[in-house]
Amino acid sequence: MHILITGGAGFIGSHLSERLIREGHTITVLDDLSTGQLSNISSLSGHPSFNFVEGSVLDRALVAELVQPAEVVFHLAAAVGVKLIMDEPSRSMLTNVAGTENVLDAALQNKAHTFVASTSEVYGKSAKFPFQEDDDLTIGSTKNLRWSYACAKTLDEFLALAHARESGLPVTVLRFFNTTGPRQTGRYGMVIPNFIKAALDNAPLIVHGTGDQSRCFGHVSDVVEALCRLMKTPDARGEVFNIGNDQEISIRALAEQIISAVGSSSEIQHVPYDQVYPVGFEDMQRRLPDVSKLERVTGFRPTVPLSQIIDDISDEMRLPLTA
Repeated sequence: MHILITGGAGFIGSHLSERLIREGHTITVLDDLSTGQLSNISSLSGHPSFNFVEGSVLDRALVAELVQPAEVVFHLAAAVGVKLIMDEPSRSMLTNVAGTENVLDAALQNKAHTFVASTSEVYGKSAKFPFQEDDDLTIGSTKNLRWSYACAKTLDEFLALAHARESGLPVTVLRFFNTTGPRQTGRYGMVIPNFIKAALDNAPLIVHGTGDQSRCFGHVSDVVEALCRLMKTPDARGEVFNIGNDQEISIRALAEQIISAVGSSSEIQHVPYDQVYPVGFEDMQRRLPDVSKLERVTGFRPTVPLSQIIDDISDEMRLPLTA
């Protein structure tokens, strides 16, 4: 198949590109390199079935040109990371909503199966655990700009599902839960790469707030496996899926596990949120996905443990030191 991946030079997109090339597909990647990196897709450079286009999903004509020959579109391009969202909320919202609109409109021409990347953030302040795809969403006040990302991604989901109902466009919504692994940068606040880098340097691990807030971390290899299975499953069309691991850990316990795993002498320092983020930040205490729908439809559920994630990222970070 011919597959377009927007944001394909990014963390998840690059791993997905490599997997799909191995499976024999023809891949076009569109990326503006604002957060993606050419080094992520260097292994594919020169491959006869791979084409990289530098450009933005906000370029409507370019998006239409690239979607036209594609049978499947993975729309992963987005402004990501809490820090980026808080620093540049208006640009982030524009990228997320207008970019998705461009991709969906273009996909209507040939009815390409379009996967729209969403996020666990859409569950907002929900206190019903674990999160199920059909649960009500509870978003915080508009004065707290943290929720602008959740609202933009919620609108992306509505747009995708509206196209499915009105025009029969085959769409699948992917709600990612803290995907991590090799190639992920800590530049935009991604906690595990930041913690591991600090631990390897024997520097303090900075925990925001009390550290009692908990998250579930999924290995990118599990996420890619889920996406490939959904692509091959007709029952995935018109549906929303949680994509993530359901093993929960507090941020403080995560810091402790990383320090132990890499043999670090680092200490843990607690810093109030208001010393890290601008006014308008509010955190979620828990994010726990129900992945039973993913397992029921595809026969697969993410299982790579946190210990393996830590080992894989720390091994990658050590490589330049031993080269």
